[in-house]
Amino acid sequence: MTPRQKERTSIVVLEATRPPDGTTRYIDQVVTFADSDIVFKYLSLRTLLSRRLDVVHFHWPEVLLRGSNFAVRTLRLGAFVALIVLLRIRRVAVVRTLHNLKPHEQGSRIEARLLSVLDGMTTLFVTINSVTVAPGASVHIPHGHYRDRFAGFQRAEVVPGRVVHAGLVRPYKGIEGLVEVAAGLAPEGVELRIVGKPTAELRRVIGEAVAAHSNISARLEFVSDADLVSEITSAELVCLPYSEMHNSGMVLVALSLDRPVLVPETGTTNALAREVGEGWVNRFADGLTEQALLDALRQARLTLPDSHPNLQNRDWQAVGRMYSSAFRRALAARRGRRLAQNGELGCQ
Repeated sequence: MTPRQKERTSIVVLEATRPPDGTTRYIDQVVTFADSDIVFKYLSLRTLLSRRLDVVHFHWPEVLLRGSNFAVRTLRLGAFVALIVLLRIRRVAVVRTLHNLKPHEQGSRIEARLLSVLDGMTTLFVTINSVTVAPGASVHIPHGHYRDRFAGFQRAEVVPGRVVHAGLVRPYKGIEGLVEVAAGLAPEGVELRIVGKPTAELRRVIGEAVAAHSNISARLEFVSDADLVSEITSAELVCLPYSEMHNSGMVLVALSLDRPVLVPETGTTNALAREVGEGWVNRFADGLTEQALLDALRQARLTLPDSHPNLQNRDWQAVGRMYSSAFRRALAARRGRRLAQNGELGCQ
């Protein structure tokens, strides 16, 4: 069967994001193990104008609305409005994965309005934890683990006292508070390692901390999967003191590499602790403190030896199958709605 023939007999899903690029991203979980009747395309003018489009799948739609300057933002706002109009005209089913309850970084009122419009036209929401309450019809698909993804990479020797903060370095992730706490724990043998690409302001803040404190080091760039594995497995503990945590892919990265985490106490993190094992998900309330970090390090030393978190319900094959089913469900619902509007469905 040729690609064109396959597309005619399949469900065509437009992923409103960049295609997989060889680094570990959530999109890999969606497309890698999807059923064979799902054909994926990625956001571009060409795909939007293609004759066949059944489902569009959004992850972080606010990203599509933002830009580095006013001109770019204006262009993207216009493009987003055109996209919404196009989806309505073509009656495309909309699936939205709720990674967060709201954007981490506040946008404009126009952005908020457009996101609200998108919510209103979403056929099916996907929640990735058991705590999220969707604003419409939904299905729960757990965030997959990364054990298989990282299996071929070399792990590092554990550095006693090392705490790692990894991932994109953004203001909402509590990095300034973590730096302050770690700086005060140098006499306790605590070493903080920050890995990831920061904003310009946080690059300055972290650079000053590295210069001032011998127990703080940083690698302020986007790193490969191999380097990410090495950096995380060199730590006794991964600390992610976000000001607000609903979901976090980095938590799953750390647990997949058998590294305990320290995170804020929320409904989500409490549920995750019950699932994977209390010693693996350490929580703090009312802000990160020196004592909370020391307690989590002590717990990590009890948890690490010959132990693994329970991630058995988060394999990628299951995630791929569940997303395939969600796309079919959304398409069936959208087609059913259209038939009802045309008067072709009777009441049952």
